[in-house]
Amino acid sequence: MIAAASPPGLRSVHPPLRVQRLLGVPIHAATMREVVGLVEESVASRRRLRIGVVNAAKIVRMDRDPLLFQDVASSDLVLADGMSVVWASRLLRAPLPERVAGIDLMLAILERGSARGWRVYCLGASEPVLEAATAEIGRRFPGVVIAGRHHGYFTESEEAEVALDIAASRADVLFVAMTSPRKERFLGRWAVQLPVPVCHGVGGSFDVLAGKVRRAPPAWQRLGLEWLYRVKQEPRRLWRRYLVTNTLFCDLVLSELVRGRASRSRH
Repeated sequence: MIAAASPPGLRSVHPPLRVQRLLGVPIHAATMREVVGLVEESVASRRRLRIGVVNAAKIVRMDRDPLLFQDVASSDLVLADGMSVVWASRLLRAPLPERVAGIDLMLAILERGSARGWRVYCLGASEPVLEAATAEIGRRFPGVVIAGRHHGYFTESEEAEVALDIAASRADVLFVAMTSPRKERFLGRWAVQLPVPVCHGVGGSFDVLAGKVRRAPPAWQRLGLEWLYRVKQEPRRLWRRYLVTNTLFCDLVLSELVRGRASRSRH
């Protein structure tokens, strides 16, 4: 066990934020400024802050995958990663103040960490992408210490060895750049045992840092069209996935809206 080779798992930070339930998913009503403040508090106090993010596609998967739901919902902080989630929250009268995108939060943490000299462990992506991403972090955030790194192509039987390496790194922040549900499963299984204050699943963010994938321009982001920009880059691979998940998400929201109106009508 990790605890046998390193300090025991940390106590969690309890964010003083309102929690909204959207389609059964608990999401914290948080702004980027509030979240970065909680991250700094977590590092300073050495208390755990496991961060989960949800977008439309993940909410659809959580509706069908109880284990993924548990891994996300058990996070200390769950944030709205997509504009569609924010818009749905307002439509369903459980309003969230703003989108806190996982990649934007990662960059904000790195910026704060550069000023504070935080130690960061990067887990995920292929070795060439990981190498390019950590080099970019060093260039843009020179005060950050890369405490360790490991590619994301390891087996379940190798997880304990990876976790030991993370624990030995004395990192302040762990970024996990793997796809869902793998990153949520890794954090759900290991985060409570690691002596790392902040654990944040960042999905494909290393691909963006490395220049392998272009992020949508700000105007597309504000319109909630990042998914369409991704489809433009890889249409043959992604168009069907986004068509299906977006349709299912709209169906979940409309069904909840109808149920809510029927309930209010009865009362």
